[in-house]
Amino acid sequence: MKKVMTALFAAGALVALAACGGNSSNDNSSGSSTEKVTLKFQSLAFQKTTVAATKKIVADWNAANPNIQVEYVQGSWDSVHDQLVTQFQGGTAPDIIHDESADITGFINQGYLADLSPYLSQGTKDAVSQGVWDTVSNDGKVYAAPTLMQSYVVLANTATLKQAGITATGDSLSWDDLAADAKKLTANGKYGLGWGLKSPTATVLNLGMNFDAKFFDGTGTDAKAVIGDPELEVPKRIHAMAYDDKSIDPTSLTQSATDVLPGFYAGKYGMIVVGNYAAQQILQEAPKGFQWEVLPPLKGTSTKQAANPQTLSVPAEGKHIEQSAKFIDYFMQADNLAAVGQGDWLIPTTQAARDAILKATGGKNGWPETLASGTELTKAPFQSVENYPKWKDQIATPAFQEFLANKTDLAALGKKLSDGWSQVNQ
Repeated sequence: MKKVMTALFAAGALVALAACGGNSSNDNSSGSSTEKVTLKFQSLAFQKTTVAATKKIVADWNAANPNIQVEYVQGSWDSVHDQLVTQFQGGTAPDIIHDESADITGFINQGYLADLSPYLSQGTKDAVSQGVWDTVSNDGKVYAAPTLMQSYVVLANTATLKQAGITATGDSLSWDDLAADAKKLTANGKYGLGWGLKSPTATVLNLGMNFDAKFFDGTGTDAKAVIGDPELEVPKRIHAMAYDDKSIDPTSLTQSATDVLPGFYAGKYGMIVVGNYAAQQILQEAPKGFQWEVLPPLKGTSTKQAANPQTLSVPAEGKHIEQSAKFIDYFMQADNLAAVGQGDWLIPTTQAARDAILKATGGKNGWPETLASGTELTKAPFQSVENYPKWKDQIATPAFQEFLANKTDLAALGKKLSDGWSQVNQ
């Protein structure tokens, strides 16, 4: 799910386009279970493996459901929010909407999304943990099905670690150990760590949960900004590694997550921190013989990160809510989630799908560590804040960029984040 990481998450499942058949003249919002309908939706998959997996899910569904046909349309994460705003306002929203939990909060509060509770099967409800359901729920109603999740992981050049005598074992990797290892690996014009933070907000807020960071208190438009030591811990540590230890390449902080990969392959960086989706790109493009590994999850006071899953939802004014929900329920089956999760190197929201990936991969290529990084994914406060997307784009991202470029200090960063919330939350 690649918004690279304005979102977390980077790409790979299905998003609906404005549906011709889905928003036809039928006035029954749930639709008849026997009427023949066509549901159009737009997939944001960009990895070849995920595009293929997604198209297979659609083909299998269509073969088994002649009265509910689904048409695959290719789309992009870059425009989904603005597209949905326009479609909701114009009454042309898609039958099935693929987004992410942090982005749909405002749509939920504005009444644009349907409650899927009556339509999702009990098996689907039981397969996802309550902490993840909380990211798509409000007042006891479920407004989306959470599909795939991203975590932030440390990837390392295996040969470089061995040469430095570094072994990463255990259930977690402390931030102190990360800093020490990065410093040890920095020598002869090479850096211990490369970190693509061109779009830093999602990374900082997600990893901030390692230190119990909140950033917000309350929900909706009533939320208040909370910016203190826990919230500033992650940017402070990154800044210290870059400018005190000089173990992070400062140039990498201005690059995207995928921009640092060539330097990783070339040995410029001994380690990188990326969304776990980047592992799929490494498999596809790394030089032959390049050996790499996924290190244990980062830990501050805990290994918690925000669960900001990709979501499938249905517009409240949709003409075929029941049929759309049936396809969503099918998409949530373990084999389907495993297929798109493996294709995009993302973590399925159900244990059965995670088990299927482990079985299919034989536990190779860092999959056990990747899936382990998702065990403590849970709802973060920012996911209940209606104007979070505006604050992220207009306030937080430029403020973090300025701090990570060493152009301002920590106190100024905190003030900008706090004061900026008052500016956009009006």
